[in-house]
Amino acid sequence: MSIPVAGVETAAGIPFKDIAMTTIPFEARRFQSTAAYYTRYRVPYPDRLIERIAEQAGLSVGERVLDLGCGPGQLAIAFARLTKAAVIGLDPEPEMLEAAAADAAAAGVDIAFVRGSSYDLNSRFSPLKMTVMGRSFHWMDRSATLKALDEITVADGCVVLFGDRHISSTPDWRQAVNTLAETFAPERNADRERRKRPDWIEHESILLRSPFNDLERTSVVRERRLGLDDIVGRAFSTSVTSPQALGERASAFEAELRGTLLKLSPEGVFSEVVEIGGLMARRS
Repeated sequence: MSIPVAGVETAAGIPFKDIAMTTIPFEARRFQSTAAYYTRYRVPYPDRLIERIAEQAGLSVGERVLDLGCGPGQLAIAFARLTKAAVIGLDPEPEMLEAAAADAAAAGVDIAFVRGSSYDLNSRFSPLKMTVMGRSFHWMDRSATLKALDEITVADGCVVLFGDRHISSTPDWRQAVNTLAETFAPERNADRERRKRPDWIEHESILLRSPFNDLERTSVVRERRLGLDDIVGRAFSTSVTSPQALGERASAFEAELRGTLLKLSPEGVFSEVVEIGGLMARRS
């Protein structure tokens, strides 16, 4: 769907053009201690979603796909495995790239993993048919990133932002994690809270002001069963409550989280309903 830019406002009703854009400061090693937890405990991207996105993009065998901020390579591996595209994974974190390379080898796919960030985008990555980002766009200078991608993406290419949206959790284990994050990692938690402030501009508005301003969303909804280890691992996979961020408080955080969760569910059984989707952005 194409949406006109005129009149776009933030959630606070402030005209887009009248406010300064919030950019979270770049920190290359922010996720250095999360690689061991990320692939195992983050919400996975279903094959069905990857296949739909590839079909909508008109992605052909051998066309070039960049997984920007690839982390342990979940999207890179999925696109290489399911579409036979020529995939490049770019991430600033060496531990993430090591995990990605190991997982790619286990999956039997050939992916070029490169250390770097959105600030390193240049002609060496062109020509790109598609750039995918999984829960990473908010860490970037978003307008500058889209401008750089416009210069190295083919005319009918696209950018796709992947992520997941929480619908419900039973019992409410997410609130327990968030409450403890405020206590144990206040500075990191403040970074997350920036995205809830009135001056935070949503991704859709940024895209609408970019060359990639024709937007279409595709998603699937899943209910997932979780245990105590799954929730603790999810917490450790985030930059807010990673082992690195918590430091010497990591053991105390884990003990308190497990105790809180067992009060919510003595059997240690939890669930979540989550929407996993991709926001495709093409040139209009």
